[in-house]
Amino acid sequence: MKFPRSIRLDQSDLKVFAHPAEPGEWAVPGGFAFAGRDTAALVGKERVAFRSGWLGTGSFGRSTLVEVAEIDEAGFFAVVERLARHFVDGYGAPTLAAALPAAREEAEDAAGLCEHPLGSLLALEREATAEGVVERYRVVRPARATDHARIWEIVPDAPD
Repeated sequence: MKFPRSIRLDQSDLKVFAHPAEPGEWAVPGGFAFAGRDTAALVGKERVAFRSGWLGTGSFGRSTLVEVAEIDEAGFFAVVERLARHFVDGYGAPTLAAALPAAREEAEDAAGLCEHPLGSLLALEREATAEGVVERYRVVRPARATDHARIWEIVPDAPD
């Protein structure tokens, strides 16, 4: 199955998000984090997170881009469980069992966005309208032909 994975092509996420996601962690759009909030009142890094941030499911930080990657069944269910725990710990879901269906739906929706070739990059644009929050997704394809070498890879940060 395909699933979004955080990617960091440069250091900009470290500057624009209060809590950036780690490269390589599985991600979901994460718009639920802004439910019930006055999005017009968001400023600075919170506003950037609302407008363009994917939510990493390991650190629960944000990233500007994700890549379409392969996830196995165990990895998918681990994402669902982490999200459900996050709903309990951070959003007041009464129990893990009660949070699991919403977490699974969020993960399935994220997987549904990945109907593109592996390695395709996805960008998110979120805006508040009179009808509610609207999310739009863009596919960012490399300028090179598909038979050329890959032009990016996930590289862990070097230890200090």
